[in-house]
Formats: sequence, C-alpha cells, structure tokens
Amino acid sequence: MDTAPEETRPLLHMQGISKRYGGVRALEDAELVVHAGRIHAILGENGAGKSTLIKVMSGVVAPDQGRIVLDGAEVTFDSPAAANKAGVVCIFQELSLIPELSVADNIMISDPPTRFGMIDRRAQRRIAVEALARAGASDIHPSALVKDLPLSRRQMVEIAKALARKPRILILDEATSALTAADVSKVFDVLKRLRSEGLALLYISHRMHEIAELADDCTVFRNGQKIATYKAGTKSDNEVIELMIGREYQNVFPPKPAPNAAAKPILECRGLTWTDRLTDINFTVRPGEVVGLGGLDGQGQRELLLALFGVLRGCTGQIVIDGEPVRLASPAQASSGKVGMALIPEDRKTEGLMLPMTVRENLAFAAMDKVSKHGIIDRQAEDRLLDEMVKLLAIKTAGLEIPVGALSGGNQQKVVIAKWLMRHPRIILLNDPTRGIDVGTKQEIYQLLRRLADQGAAIVFYSTDYDELIGCCDRVLVLYDGAIKRELVGDEITEHALIASALNIDVAEAAKMARANA
Repeated sequence: MDTAPEETRPLLHMQGISKRYGGVRALEDAELVVHAGRIHAILGENGAGKSTLIKVMSGVVAPDQGRIVLDGAEVTFDSPAAANKAGVVCIFQELSLIPELSVADNIMISDPPTRFGMIDRRAQRRIAVEALARAGASDIHPSALVKDLPLSRRQMVEIAKALARKPRILILDEATSALTAADVSKVFDVLKRLRSEGLALLYISHRMHEIAELADDCTVFRNGQKIATYKAGTKSDNEVIELMIGREYQNVFPPKPAPNAAAKPILECRGLTWTDRLTDINFTVRPGEVVGLGGLDGQGQRELLLALFGVLRGCTGQIVIDGEPVRLASPAQASSGKVGMALIPEDRKTEGLMLPMTVRENLAFAAMDKVSKHGIIDRQAEDRLLDEMVKLLAIKTAGLEIPVGALSGGNQQKVVIAKWLMRHPRIILLNDPTRGIDVGTKQEIYQLLRRLADQGAAIVFYSTDYDELIGCCDRVLVLYDGAIKRELVGDEITEHALIASALNIDVAEAAKMARANA
C-alpha cells in the first residue's frame, strides 16, 4: 500500500514492469509515475516499449513482473474491461470500431443501456450524442454507419467511445495521427478541458509540436526502459530526440540533386477530374523527381493518389505513361509491368498489411510471380529476396515467421514499403507514409526515397508534415478544393509559402503582410 500524502501521491505508479515476447525484450524494469490533472507525454522510437507499456496499463497484456499502484492500492488488470472498470481507458492507434455498425452502437458496444432486457436505443443515442459533443465531434450523426465515415471522423468516434466510459486516466496512442488540422485543434481543446476537470492524460505522439503545446510532464523510453522524466519545456527538441535514439541527432534530409529538366516525364496528368473532389489536375513527374502534394488535409490529395492508382471509378481526363495515354481501371493495371506503379497507402493496418499473417507472407504476397514458376514457389529465391528487403530497409523483426502485427508501427510501415519495392516500381505514390512513426525511422524513409529517385523512380509524395515537403521534395503541388492552386519549386518551398498556398492566399501578398506585422 502506498502511504504517500494525498496531495503528492501519484494517481498511477508502475514499478519494475518487464515483458518479453519470446526472445524479444519489450520492457525491462520500466517505471512510470502519473498525476491527476496533468497531461503526461510518453516519448520514444517505435519499438521503445511505449505500446507494450500502455497495453500492460490497460489490461491488454499481463507483465512478466512488476506492480501497478492505482490511487494508493496495488491492482492487477486481467482484461481491458477490468482496467476500464477501474477508470483506465485507452484509445489505441489501431481503431477498434466495427464498420458495419452505427456510431452510437460502436460508442456503447461494451455496455449498452437496457430497458426490459433490451437495448434502450433512445438512451444509447442520447449518451452517444453527449460523448460526441464532449469529444468536439457533435457534427457526427449517431446513426451514421462507421464504414461511411472517413478515417479522420472514425478517429473522433474512437475518442468519443473512450469518453463515454468516464475515465479517470485516459491514454491516447497517436490519437491525432489520422485527424485533420481542424479536428486536432478540437481534440486539443477537449484534452485541456479534461485536464482541468482532474483527469490524468497519457499522450503518445511523434509530433513534437503537439507535445510542446499539450504536455505538462514527459517520459522518454528507449529499448524497453525509462530513460528520463522531465517537465515539458525544459529540454530542446534535439535534446529530447537524442534521449530517444541514444545518439546525436542531426535533423537533415538527404541532399537534393540538380533537376534534370531535359528528362522526359514518366507520369503526366492531363485534366484529371473526379466528381467534385478533383478538378482539372495537370502535372508531370520526371524520373529522379520527388514531387510533393501539399495543402490542408482533405483538399483532394488522397483522391488524386487513388485516381492515379486506378481505384476511383468515373475519372475523366488522361493519365499518360512514357508519353502514351493509358486507361488505369484497376490497381492491377496500375501495378502491371507496363506501367510499374506502386501505392503506399495511408492506413497500413487496414490497407497495407494482413496483420495476423507472418512477415514472410506479407512480403512474399506482392511478389509471388517473381519467386514462383508454374504455380510452384521457389523457396530459395523467396528467402534471398526477403532477406534482401529486410536488410535494405533495416526491418527489426525476431524472424520472418512472426505475425507482422507484432512489429512496431515503424517496422510495419517498412514491410509495406518493402513488399512494393520487390516489384521494382518506376512510379511510387506515397500517402502520408511517415504518419505515426518515430524520428529515426522517418530519416531512414527519407534516405530511401531519395535513393529510389536517384535510381530513376518518379515519386509522388503526399505529407501533412510541412518539414517533410520542404526537406524531401523537388517540387510541391499545393491543392485547394480539389485543384492545384500553386506549384512551388526549389527554394520557393518554404513553410510560409506552403501555408499561404494551402489557404489559397497569394504568397507575395502574404509575405508583405507578414513583414508589415513583424
């Protein structure tokens, strides 16, 4: 029993927590102290132990050793339901919603209100409306089917679902990674209000600016151990990143080569239009170029990538490959040898991987035709190719036979990229590929993109991170309301120009106003 005074005693204290999965150490003698009425950020690279820590805290997995003290009493959670009952609720990065059910059904799925032994639909809807309003998402209709909502709105439903359980400790694992900028602002307001109401909030994010805005306390984990706990704002970003990765951090992107204006485009769009989401899209991409897609989230960037990859029906205009118009009616046609296109999807969990299947199966599935003949798989050729990919992308895994879902988020993303690279694509489309992964893995991906471009690939790169667009891209096409409003080239690609263009403000006029207000 903890005998610390009430005013100083932490709400939650995890002591000596260790957890292993086979030969892989996920946590080793880890410790965490959490106080009520504060936002506590958990920092670390993918694979540092953050996800395992919160899974132990929320009853998803049992620790091999250690103790959890909640409000002065030692507790053991043998299930998420037990943790929820004690007031510990987690919003995981992987959504737990059932797409075929309504928003209200999802919010109340674990404990629906009943009347005469039946679900009280009126009460359920009322509770759902209250939870959505508390989450800053009152515009979402409780009767809407989750499958009809975009990813960002589903994330808001997930937050409302957690708040409906009336938590004392709310854990958010990359809960803003799929949100639009407007939704992030609403969530921040909600979290600050919950803090003022006395809740303890654990916040996991790789977005340093979010940590700077929200956190009161920060704890850094590395290799399954707590490295440091400090008050927010007392360390620079570089100092924090060095704690996370265990070495000096240099925030540099690969150098950009001089553009080859004489090269003929591999990919060209001419007047590409789709419903009211894309309007008269015209651009080219040459071999060796990284062309970024900028603008506020939801301005047609994702639809453009899907249209290029043959996913959307009813597109008009032309897609031109190597100077010849082609009709891409399916992803199979887009990824065929003649076109050679690959799409790294937005949501690796649902669109990029088969989580219960092994690393081997996920990798080999995309390149089956390269390692088989007459329907018979050449296991030696397969092993050589898979080993090559694992080494090329530095995928950290205990072996090819473990479920890909057991890997950290960054390593899962590497598997998604690796399986497409095995097809040797000439045109690579990336939909926010570094969302929810750590700074070390991000740098590896930046290096890989530039290396692929140097080898002659044409890359179209959508990112919600302005630094990535500035550091990685040779040109940036800024979309607004489904149309390309501005093209920024070379030194024109600045944060100021990207923001002004995203808001459809004249860049020169915006700069003039900024100087006047300085």
